[in-house]
Parts: sequence; C-alpha cells; structure tokens
Amino acid sequence: MEAEKKKKPPRGRPSVWVLAAILAGVTCYGGVRMFSAEPAAGQPPHFKMSTPVVVEAVARSDINTYITGLGTVIPLNTVTVHTRVDGQIMKVEFKEGDVVKRGAPLFEIDSRPFQALLAEALGQLARDQALLENAKMDLKRYNTLVKQNSVSTQQRDTQVSLVHQYEGTVKYDQGQVESANVNLIYCHIASPLTGRIGLRLVDGGNIVHASDTTGLAVIAQEQPISVVFPIPEESLQGVLAMLETTRHPPVDAFDREQTRKIATGKLLTVDNQIDTSTGTVKLKAIFANKHRELFPNQFVNARLLLSTVRDAVVVPTSAIERSTKGTFVYVLNAKNSTVSMRWVKLGPSEKELQAIASGLSPGESVVVDGAEKLTDGAKVQAHVLLTNTSGGNGK
Repeated sequence: MEAEKKKKPPRGRPSVWVLAAILAGVTCYGGVRMFSAEPAAGQPPHFKMSTPVVVEAVARSDINTYITGLGTVIPLNTVTVHTRVDGQIMKVEFKEGDVVKRGAPLFEIDSRPFQALLAEALGQLARDQALLENAKMDLKRYNTLVKQNSVSTQQRDTQVSLVHQYEGTVKYDQGQVESANVNLIYCHIASPLTGRIGLRLVDGGNIVHASDTTGLAVIAQEQPISVVFPIPEESLQGVLAMLETTRHPPVDAFDREQTRKIATGKLLTVDNQIDTSTGTVKLKAIFANKHRELFPNQFVNARLLLSTVRDAVVVPTSAIERSTKGTFVYVLNAKNSTVSMRWVKLGPSEKELQAIASGLSPGESVVVDGAEKLTDGAKVQAHVLLTNTSGGNGK
C-alpha cells in the first residue's frame, strides 16, 4: 500500500506535457501576430495594401433636361349618348367595347308614333294649302270687282287679311312636318364620333325619355388621345420660354415605374392658371396612339424635354460622392496609382450620366466603384471599366 501511494503524482502540479502544449500555443500566436500586424508608421509606402477600385474615363455627351409629372390619360373627346325623343328601344346595334365609326348606328327607337304624327302634319299642311289657294283666287276676283265698283274696298281688304292668315297657317304646318321628320331621324341614334364605346347603360326594350339624366352609352375617342400632367410653378417660365422657339416639343409617356416608355407625343397647350392649392400648372400633350398603348384614365409619367446641353463633360452618377461640404469625385493618378479627392460642381443629369459644370476634364479617370473605402491620396489597384458613357448621345 505504501508503494502505490509513492507512485501517484502530487495533486495541483502540472505535468511536463501540459506545460509544453501551452508554450507551443503562445509561440504560434506570437507568430500570427507578427505576420498579421499593420505596418508601423514610418515604414516604406510599398508595405501599404492597395484598394481595388473600378475607374471610368470622363467623356463628353449631350445631356437632356426633362420635366416629369404624374399624368392622367384623358380621351380627346368623350360623348355620353342620349336619346332626343321618348320611346321604346327596339334595337341595339353595337357590341360593348367595340370601336365605332362616326355615323355608325347604335340604337333604334320605336318610330311608329312619329310616323303617325308626320302623316297628320302632312294632311294638315295639304288642307291649309288648299284653303290658301282658294283664298288667293277669291282675292283676285275681289281686286277685279273693286275696279268695277261691284264690291267695297273693305271687303277686298278683309280677303287680303284672310290670305295672309292662311299663309301663316301653311308655314306653321310646314314646321310641324319638319319637326315630325326630325323626330323620325332621332329615332335612329348614330355615333357622333369615332371611338371606343363602353358598356351599354340601358338594355333593349326599355322606355327612354329625352329628359333622362342617364345616357344610353359612353363613347371615348382614343385616336388621338391626350395626357394631362402637372408641373411645379417654378418650371412654368422655362416651358413658356421653350414654347416661343419650339411650337410642339416632344413628350414621352412612361409607365408608373418609369422603366418602360409607352408612347411619344407632343405638347399641345398649357393651362391658363396655376392651381393655388398645389402650386402646379397643368400641361396637355397629345399622342397619336396608333396601337392604343394608352387607355383612358390610365396613370403615366409624362416627361417633357425642356432643353439640351450640348457636348457636356459627363461621368457616371455612381462616381459622385457627397459630403456636408459639397460633392466630389476620386480622380485616378495613373503615375503612382493613387487617387485624389476633387470637388466638382454638378450640372443636369440624365439616366446614369451626370454632367459636370466644373472640376473635371475629358480624359481623366474617376472611381465608379469602391470609393467608400478611399481617402485622399489612397493607394489603389485600378480596373478600367470599358463602357460607353455617352448614353446614346455621346461624341
């Protein structure tokens, strides 16, 4: 028993192997620290890490200035079809949603009551015309008898008045005949314009009246069609100045996301007053709408070309950096692969291009990706982006 107790190691005393493992770990950690530590201040520049960036050359391009407003597509003309006579609808001669031509038949009203009125008016006219002719013959005889002193002039004058009375009656009868003819025409309701007809508001067989406030159908003219959109009142003078030189400047209609151009038209007119509640003024543009791309009451983003800056110095919008002091870009120094922070004054922008009013020259290269890691004078590893910064208008 005493021999076994002597063989056991003392409690709380680390073994040689544990001490060796701890020493090896400390040695490895120190080696990692030596290789991963940042270079100390004052070391040569070649020890600094280069930041990878993407650069693109400054170019020249034409930049368009636009005014955009959320507009509504409005038919150039909208007509609610009403009946002008009272009667029963005998026939509906169109299909809902069809494009109807001007003069195409739409509804037919029961014309029999008006045909009877026309026959009555014609009969009354014939009767009064016969009475007029008889009165004229009597007047002719009275004129002869007056010359012979066979009748008094008073009797002749009475006959003259009777002739005038019958002449008035005949004219009244002719008016009744014309009225009956017009009512017969109104029994056949035709389209007043070419356009798309909507859902019918009254079915065949119903009795309709000229005094009804609800129409029979609505027709909207879609070719051409108009777009009404507001612009800020601050932009009004620019538009008016442009209209003095350009009679009908182009207007583009885009979808709600402004990613797809739907159609191109031209500015038709400017409203005659500013909306005081919104501080905007309405513009009206007209579109041919040959393929019916625009639909009544559709919301579109209308874009009016206001002016064009020719041969402007441009860079991608991704190159522009902003701070509390203003806007700047990082310009590549090709000799030593560093970048310099350059303050710039911005001009108009279009799509992914930004015009530079001052601060850059064509041929210089600016950082378009990776600028968030840079400071003035930073070492970079530049990758040139070979793209066309002209945006379709470049030179």
